[in-house]
Amino acid sequence: MSDKLSTLLAERDWILADGATGTTLFNMGLQSGDAPELWNVDHPDRIATLYRGAVDAGSDLFLTNSFGGTAARLKLHDAQDRVFELNRLAAEIGREVADAQTRTVIVAGSMGPTGEIMAPMGALTHERAVEMFHEQAEGLKAGGADVLWVETISAHEEYEAAAEAARLAGMPWCGTMSFDTAGRTMMGFTSADLSALVEKLDPPPLAYGANCGVGASDLLRTVLGFRAAGSERPIIAKGNAGIPKYVDGHIHYDGTPELMARYAVLARDAGARIIGGCCGTQPEHLRHMRAALEETPRGDAPTLEVIAAELGGFSSGSDGTEDGGGPTRERRGRRRVRS
Repeated sequence: MSDKLSTLLAERDWILADGATGTTLFNMGLQSGDAPELWNVDHPDRIATLYRGAVDAGSDLFLTNSFGGTAARLKLHDAQDRVFELNRLAAEIGREVADAQTRTVIVAGSMGPTGEIMAPMGALTHERAVEMFHEQAEGLKAGGADVLWVETISAHEEYEAAAEAARLAGMPWCGTMSFDTAGRTMMGFTSADLSALVEKLDPPPLAYGANCGVGASDLLRTVLGFRAAGSERPIIAKGNAGIPKYVDGHIHYDGTPELMARYAVLARDAGARIIGGCCGTQPEHLRHMRAALEETPRGDAPTLEVIAAELGGFSSGSDGTEDGGGPTRERRGRRRVRS
């Protein structure tokens, strides 16, 4: 175990990841429709502030500002020829922030979905997907990323392409999917499906799991699904800070720091080793999450009833794995800690 993340996982029971990239950048002035990756060139000070906000709040790992850094996504902004540059800068800024700390902080190179549909349903071939992810990975590697972080994936074909790109780049990687459609990804993948897939990949991810989705309750039900599948590979939980609501022309996530603190403890007890937030999660949430993880004794894995009582009811009656014996439960309970 020579990479930094594997070493940290061997030393620690849990690792606190970061929170929301997009939410934070919008709060800094990013406009809807703009490419966040261009800020790596135009506003590197703001990207450094984004990273430092998570680290100062207690994060042991943060994601680079490169979620939409493939040629397919950057083409929407006429920047498809700047993939290597923009990803390298995203990681370089992160490297500088991480290296300034007195403790180990992991720079995770974010690689989001291409936004295109994989063949045979769509036009994106496996070879082209690998090529795009590999180009992005090489930029992140050159900038000093410790690990590649594939996230918010819906199709297993795209997940597999990213794994191959990591192999070509000679980089360790982690990968999460977003289970946002009645416990499944948009393309129908379940927690059990992902647990089986990761063991077949070469190389397999250092850790795998779920991010984004509907809300913290649904995400923890998915984590319990990973646990039920029996994999011993470290699990990632990166849930949204509550449920999004449209307020005064802006999207607002209603999860309080107290709710996210409780979510973090439940995620740890459910079996997650890398715990963070996704949309809406700000440094104040992360500070509460860190304190709760440090101060709250480890408990038994939460039941679905406990999750619903603590964080709110589920958005659907199933996590999609009922045929395979995974956890299911009808929507019930009320949110006790809300903004």
